[in-house]
Amino acid sequence: MSSTTAPSATRLHELLALQAQRQPTATALWWQGRATSYAHLQARVARLAQRLASVGNPGDRIGVLAFNGPEFIEFMYAAAASGRILVPLNARLAPPEWCYQLGASGVSLLFADAELLQALRAEPGVPQTLPAVDLQGDYAQWLEGPQATLPATAADDPVWILYTSGSTGRPKGAVLTHRSFLAGLESAALARPVLPGDTYLYPFPLFHVAAHNVLLQHQYGAAVVLLRSFSPEATLRACREQRVTTLSLAPTMIAMLLDDPAFCPADLASVRTIGYGASAMPETLLRRLLADTGVGLCQSYGMTELSGSAAFLTVEDHQRAVAGQPALLRTVGKPLATVQLKVVDEAGATCPPGVAGEVLVKAPQCMSGYWQQPEATAAVLVNGWLHTGDVGRFDSAGYLSIVDRKKDMIISGGENVASREVEEVLRGHPAVKDCAVIGLPDAQWGEQVAAVLVLDGEASDDELAAHCRAYLAGYKTPKSWRRVQALPLNAAGKVDKPALRAEARERS
Repeated sequence: MSSTTAPSATRLHELLALQAQRQPTATALWWQGRATSYAHLQARVARLAQRLASVGNPGDRIGVLAFNGPEFIEFMYAAAASGRILVPLNARLAPPEWCYQLGASGVSLLFADAELLQALRAEPGVPQTLPAVDLQGDYAQWLEGPQATLPATAADDPVWILYTSGSTGRPKGAVLTHRSFLAGLESAALARPVLPGDTYLYPFPLFHVAAHNVLLQHQYGAAVVLLRSFSPEATLRACREQRVTTLSLAPTMIAMLLDDPAFCPADLASVRTIGYGASAMPETLLRRLLADTGVGLCQSYGMTELSGSAAFLTVEDHQRAVAGQPALLRTVGKPLATVQLKVVDEAGATCPPGVAGEVLVKAPQCMSGYWQQPEATAAVLVNGWLHTGDVGRFDSAGYLSIVDRKKDMIISGGENVASREVEEVLRGHPAVKDCAVIGLPDAQWGEQVAAVLVLDGEASDDELAAHCRAYLAGYKTPKSWRRVQALPLNAAGKVDKPALRAEARERS
């Protein structure tokens, strides 16, 4: 079934139920080499939903602290069907961070992988009265308990509370509704259509908003190949064995695939499109991929608060970039017809092309707010517009470039330095494989520009500085240089700049 002929749904769990009616024997999920049909997955979801409905009340928060697995996907649908709100917890966080999110969201029942639950229970801040079910232990027995009739649900009911990365202050819980999720899927389908017979590979954590890609595939009847976690070997093997047609990766993941000693272009012979986000695609990486394979690339721009993505750089845009328009790779593409997107200055006036300002979005896919944080909600949702915190600019052709995150903007000697701009210049040096630019405290200038580099060759500090000065003002050139084997990534596959800043403070 193509994106243009999918049955309509007004609530999240209806996506799966409709496909179970339409094509019950088709594969919905591949997990560790085993296929699960739409009918079987729907039956498991219905059973879980009725069990959840017997505990507590509609609107209760249900926590899931787990690595990828079929049960996690079942909770994604069953919590919505039972009128409960799913709170997916980042399995990579530390126990005190889990405790904060459990308390802030008011989770009344937690489902967790055994090893994560053990770590959580060892944390003194965990409420001893919080009921928790071990997914590897007593979950099967719990599932055999009483069942109840499912409550009525409305399109504007919350379905997920997703906590942001919290790179400034405490993380906030973005409330996503049936309506916002489905609107996000409508946007994604315009840019990344799902075709009949598609098999999609998902390597990201399911506790991230990127999981909307799984819902998109199920909306149109495709099969999802789920990995417990990303590895080049597992990804390449799945592409070969399951004849994967589409998948999502971060640029760093794509580079790891191509660098894997076992990589063979034939591994990706069935792949039509790789969707990516989190960071820009280096031109050198794009040319490597296209030289070796026939894969198309599609970049998305989005965030948790948008229930997905709002702008896309299409496969055709990437082809034009290689054919002589490399500047396109420094953009995130064009906004979709499903959203309104504008760039405004500090006074709220719309910026003309070429002038940077904050990116604002108005669309049905925007979150309803931050959970029980009215002041934080009022600060970012103003007159129906979501203030993204991203600094961007349009060009004359309507392509949007993200200059930086407001919070990642470096202010050195009173001058603004966009870290992304410096990173793009550094990636143009032949020895720089990857990089991250951060601001570090400086007694004289307030902040200094610092570069963290992954090199593929030799390059001295002086050589790198000279390269930067050839393209950038002197105050934008990094004053300190550090070389690492790999950059730390967060759950979204983005470079974890807060971790880099914290590590630099510890080293100083």
